[in-house]
Amino acid sequence: MDIRNIALEKDNNDDLKTFKSKFLNNSNEIYLDGNSLGKLPLKSIENLNEVIDKQWGQNLIRSWNDNWLKLTEKINFKMSKLINSDHKEVLIGESTSVNLYKILFSLLNSGQFKKNLVTDCLNFPSDIYIIEGLKEHTETKEIIIINYDNTLGCDINILKKSIQENPGIYCLSLVTYKNSFLYPIKELNEFAEKNKSIIVWDCSHAIGVINIDVKASKTKVAIGCTYKFLNGGPGSPSFLYVSKDLLNHIQNPIKGWFGHSKPFEFKNKYKPGDGINKFKAGTPAILSLIPIDSGLDLVLDAGIKNIRNKSIELGEYLIKIINDKLGKFDVKITSPIESKFRGSHISIQHNEAWKICKLLVNGGENRKKIIPDYRPENNIRLGFSPLYVSFIDLYDTVMAIKNILENREYLKIDDSKSEVT
Repeated sequence: MDIRNIALEKDNNDDLKTFKSKFLNNSNEIYLDGNSLGKLPLKSIENLNEVIDKQWGQNLIRSWNDNWLKLTEKINFKMSKLINSDHKEVLIGESTSVNLYKILFSLLNSGQFKKNLVTDCLNFPSDIYIIEGLKEHTETKEIIIINYDNTLGCDINILKKSIQENPGIYCLSLVTYKNSFLYPIKELNEFAEKNKSIIVWDCSHAIGVINIDVKASKTKVAIGCTYKFLNGGPGSPSFLYVSKDLLNHIQNPIKGWFGHSKPFEFKNKYKPGDGINKFKAGTPAILSLIPIDSGLDLVLDAGIKNIRNKSIELGEYLIKIINDKLGKFDVKITSPIESKFRGSHISIQHNEAWKICKLLVNGGENRKKIIPDYRPENNIRLGFSPLYVSFIDLYDTVMAIKNILENREYLKIDDSKSEVT
């Protein structure tokens, strides 16, 4: 069977194939950027219209008591099901950066760990900015950024040696943004605990596509955005998970209104809420929360294990056709080949990566518009969200890249990088 027919057969036997119809899909387009911004669920449109027209438009402030105050708890419960936590250990609200700042600040001041803040060169730059900023506002002893010789992923031995020599508070991306390396979360959590350290996991590129079981993996703290594989919409609030045994030892540095145990008694003296509720701060962003509810429903309906299994299959198929069709064009796969060390996007490198991206996005007379994204230097990220990406989508994408390289179409494109892709 040829490589295209393999894709057609896999799509025909795909248990998740009906989920694509639950999203708004642009015709004649292949979307491979769900690892950056997920598609719009149709249910989100319906739910937002309901909130805007009726709850806000007609019911106005009464909707706080009728609908909105219960919304956060409803979404928290769904998130707890997804990551297998107690619903009192997880919270939706604020941005990933704000939640990371709050939790790192609280851990530094808890007295539970040495005041070393450590990350690695594979972490998302925004997380590194937060870590560097904390040095200006806390008694952090040292900030360490671990570098690896192997650019394809983390060197676990180097990371473990750092944990032994510099125990403290570590912040790592469970799936790295550039090359999709997936850390062995349970192994590292256990190793950190034995060495009087803790790992704060940024799950932004993992949540909704990797089976994150916080109990089985012995995870103490996790954060992450909801607008990638959870399809919560641009800038949708992030989640924060903190294990019960740790919650008693830390305090939220932001004494916000909704973090009060009884916010509507309007007392001047602050009393923090119980458990994870003390990490609330400002008023919930209702219009941004609504799509998260819809996005979580889709992931829970599909089943995270089913999503992960399809993600692995998509990745293996993509690697096969890249090697088969693009090998002679100096295209290099920079993501891990083994699925156990890989998330749900694959990065490839080529000297003309930026121009190739522009050509894919522009589409053409004989090819669909294809939306990947570019990351410096010379990386094309191909994200495959299993809920709406098919095997034939991946085949068509690789064939489009092959045609661009064969015909040297990139010679007609300038080097301007003013756009975001």
